[in-house]
Amino acid sequence: MQTPSTWLEISIEVEPEAVETVAEILAHYGYNGGVVVEQGWIAGDEGPEFQYDPTRPVWLRTYLPFDDQVEETRQRIEHALWHVSQIRPLGPLQTRTLVEEDWANAWKQFYSVLRIGERTVIIPSWLEYQPQPDDIVLWLDPGMAFGTGLHPTTKLCLQLLERMVQPDQHILDLGTGSGILAIAAAKLGAGHVLALDNDPIAVRVAQENVERNQVNAVVQVAEGSLGVGQAMGHWLSGDFGPAEPDPALRVQTPQATFDLIAANLIAKVLVTLAPDLAAALKPGGYLISSGIIDIKEHEVIAAFTAAGLTLVERHCEGEWVALVHRR
Repeated sequence: MQTPSTWLEISIEVEPEAVETVAEILAHYGYNGGVVVEQGWIAGDEGPEFQYDPTRPVWLRTYLPFDDQVEETRQRIEHALWHVSQIRPLGPLQTRTLVEEDWANAWKQFYSVLRIGERTVIIPSWLEYQPQPDDIVLWLDPGMAFGTGLHPTTKLCLQLLERMVQPDQHILDLGTGSGILAIAAAKLGAGHVLALDNDPIAVRVAQENVERNQVNAVVQVAEGSLGVGQAMGHWLSGDFGPAEPDPALRVQTPQATFDLIAANLIAKVLVTLAPDLAAALKPGGYLISSGIIDIKEHEVIAAFTAAGLTLVERHCEGEWVALVHRR
């Protein structure tokens, strides 16, 4: 496929809590699903390793081929962001035109080595990095919303996976997105990881990242969901399936299959899928749920309790919450 020679860069400044939502929108329309996330960085002691400052605004960028559809696509992005701005403040949408050489190097300056938790290190593949003996290294490239590993919901999940993954476990990563949690679980010693997403773009990107990290033998990426989640569209579309879920879909949920489930979704989806998540866990298995804003936490806990799960841990960063339940 020939790469276009002229590009429209679209950029917007957002608060850290809005990064994941806005990145999803830009990835939906951007070339190859690519999104650049420019964080406020705090330099490490040496080398290219950085930590990010969660109090600073974040710049997000994506690129559109400058073709006959570019203006229509720009308007679609603007319209989607307007809906987000009714909930969270966003900066103005900015655009500029780049020729191929400019575009090819435009995003690389925004990427650095990022350490999350005690052992997980996210590294752009073109940077040199000498891993420490216990590092769990995740090699990721654009073609995805790279910054989703920085969002509190994903960060909380990675920290919990570091502590909870045991050798040879059967793990489900539901709503895998970039595949970052599935890859981390595999490198932490899981025996088999099923990575599901109902967005075909996410499935493609996750598969590419799985191959890049050479965990193909452990991670299976597939399009789909659990139980009634099969009737849902992508969460950005607002399609959460029928008001009364089809009971026949729940019958299709794999029973007592997984030792550990990571579900980094949103509260509404977690509530709807609570019976399916509980059924898919082995007795004694654990569910990590995240993507929960604090004002919706009680709804998720109530749904999981009704499904027979017991809350054993709660973690938060800002207004975002991650829960650990046991069956």
